[in-house]
Amino acid sequence: MGNTENSDLQRSALYDLHRDMGGKLVDFGGWEMPLNYGSQVEEHHSVRRGAGMFDVSHMTIVDIKGADALPYLQYLLANDVGKICGLKGKALYSGMLNDEGGVIDDLIVYNMDGWFRTVVNCATRAKDLAWMSQQAADFDVTLAERDSLSIVAVQGPEALSKVCSVIDAEAAASVSALKVFQGAECGEWFLARTGYTGEDGLEVMLPNSDVQAFWRQLAAVDVAPCGLAARDTLRLEAGMNLYGNDMDESVSPLAANMGWTIGWKPEERNFIGRAAIEAQRKAGISHKLVGLVMEQKGVLRAHQKVLVSEANSTEVLTGEITSGTFSPTLGYSIALARVPVDVGDTCLVEMRNKSVEVRVVKPVFVRNGQAV
Repeated sequence: MGNTENSDLQRSALYDLHRDMGGKLVDFGGWEMPLNYGSQVEEHHSVRRGAGMFDVSHMTIVDIKGADALPYLQYLLANDVGKICGLKGKALYSGMLNDEGGVIDDLIVYNMDGWFRTVVNCATRAKDLAWMSQQAADFDVTLAERDSLSIVAVQGPEALSKVCSVIDAEAAASVSALKVFQGAECGEWFLARTGYTGEDGLEVMLPNSDVQAFWRQLAAVDVAPCGLAARDTLRLEAGMNLYGNDMDESVSPLAANMGWTIGWKPEERNFIGRAAIEAQRKAGISHKLVGLVMEQKGVLRAHQKVLVSEANSTEVLTGEITSGTFSPTLGYSIALARVPVDVGDTCLVEMRNKSVEVRVVKPVFVRNGQAV
């Protein structure tokens, strides 16, 4: 859909600016958000070559406080939040699993000063909050959704310098000192060196009342406004999962290239889903998430069937593309696919009633603007 008035959709504090700047507004998880501002390919290249900014205020910020905040998160999340304790502002990526080991959501948790901040996906907001609240019943914690805050992601090789040029000197000094996957509070703002593009950059959480001025200041120093379409091609080039495509409640993190996010140690730490995925690890999984590359003409798309010939057998096993696109950076088509674990260096993809051979690679294609 284009620029329409739809009172049923939620709008961020940047809605009027998106409309004024020519954003093509669409329904995204119940929010009216910009798909692009004219050319998603140009926006994609802006992030890889300079700096682009995204309104990601549809993401949900939940602050967790109380005497049991740490043990609560240690139980709630598959990764070990203890790894970031004592490291103020440090971020940790984790899956939040159900009892069967499926992925309810993937999220980032930040260690604040005596409390924690989590950022969860908008499409899963209602079930996430219900699940988090249900698990909190046995702990001395409070959960507070921060809908008074917006989030702007500024990404690209020039992102940090551009942001530092429009904020005050004290905040700029804090940003310059940040390590990757670390954030800093600057008054009511929180600036974190995190992102979803495979580039360096910041995710800035700031009051709704401040966000329009910040967006305009960034635009004035040639940070390109970018929409959801470019965000998707960027994250796929970086091999980053999209919830609902590459994993969901029916998918184990072991089959979603998220094994590295599981905090197996300390062994005495019990977290939701641990018994299920330990059993899966012991038994061995049948499918895994890989990258696919197709350099000939055509575009790999989600839900296309993947055919894998079993070694020393005439049997053909099947998999499925979970995310696929044309890569603006590489100039050919790429995809993430869940395939049998014994897949070789090539496999076949069913496209328009024919089977096309593609290369199987590690599930990451571009990092910091360069082919991996």
